[in-house]
Amino acid sequence: MNEVLALLLPGGPAFVAELQRAWDAGDAVAPVDPRLPPAALDAALGAIAPTVVVDPTGRRLAHGRQAEPGDALIVNTSGTTGHPRAAVLTHDAVAASAVATSAALEVDAGKDRWLACLPLTHVGGLSVITRAMITGTDLEVHDGFDAEAVENAAARGATLVSLVATAARRINASLFRLILLGGSAIPTDRPANSVATYGMTETGGGVVYDGVPLDGVEVRSIGGELQLRCEMLMRGYRDGTNPITADGWYGTGDSGRVVDGIVQVDGRIGDVIVTGGEKVWPGPVERVLARDPRIREVAVVGRPDHEWGHVVTAVLVPADPSDPPDLDYLKRLVRADLPSRHAPRRLELVDSLPRTAIGKIRRDLL
Repeated sequence: MNEVLALLLPGGPAFVAELQRAWDAGDAVAPVDPRLPPAALDAALGAIAPTVVVDPTGRRLAHGRQAEPGDALIVNTSGTTGHPRAAVLTHDAVAASAVATSAALEVDAGKDRWLACLPLTHVGGLSVITRAMITGTDLEVHDGFDAEAVENAAARGATLVSLVATAARRINASLFRLILLGGSAIPTDRPANSVATYGMTETGGGVVYDGVPLDGVEVRSIGGELQLRCEMLMRGYRDGTNPITADGWYGTGDSGRVVDGIVQVDGRIGDVIVTGGEKVWPGPVERVLARDPRIREVAVVGRPDHEWGHVVTAVLVPADPSDPPDLDYLKRLVRADLPSRHAPRRLELVDSLPRTAIGKIRRDLL
């Protein structure tokens, strides 16, 4: 019998030890944030359907389903739409990811050390641990991101770390040999020693680095949608559904193209704004606006409009709430870099933007 262990444990050595024990026993592991409010915790456990729940007080049986032989991880998707699903990753898929990413980064197991400080309930944080375990690379695990703790880890010898863009801005990036950036839109002013990653829970993390697919990863665009085929792909979802085609292709739901071997991502297909019959992707507009020092955070969405269908709308957190930029100012910023259709027609000022634990904007809450 292959159990499914839901780990409600903070990040640290105990988490890693429990993961290793489970794998040694042939069981699968599903990380769950123990700090979730009750309703969200119930939803997360419901998607995973574990047979055992492990928390700091011990173990208890749960009425879930057994794992299939070879299953290693069950990870909830990031939930940017508010409806996460549980992806099942096999040992073969996790190992393929660890080998390919380590090769691309030229990781030296005898010299490098990984730092895991992203939430372990998300594949971006969890894959740091599994990568280190599989390749025998030294590892340090934190219970979340703290800028001072991250820099102290670098002083102790950590050379590699995975971060989201917001976290990378809060540290001295030069302390690390390489920084993997993912989880949300990658800023144009990212550190010189960073690698922009593209991937998802269903691929066990990043499978495209700086636009280049990892070894063994195939990417194509069909009808404007990016599709992937690789050994890193999940077996399917925990609810029994499987969107992978018979010949191994997975539709990402992202719009993009492959030009001369380089993958270019526009954004989620469902996020595109059709205004006056023309398409506007939020990402390029957000990147232009986010560069301005008067803007702390920004998200671009389409709001219904009787004349245009939808209008480009900037939902913005000003750096100085007493002196926020006005709509004309935003229009000038955008038109200096992009065609006029990208310029916002509406401005909404807010105190903060709703985000997932790894920094992705919760567009369903905007």
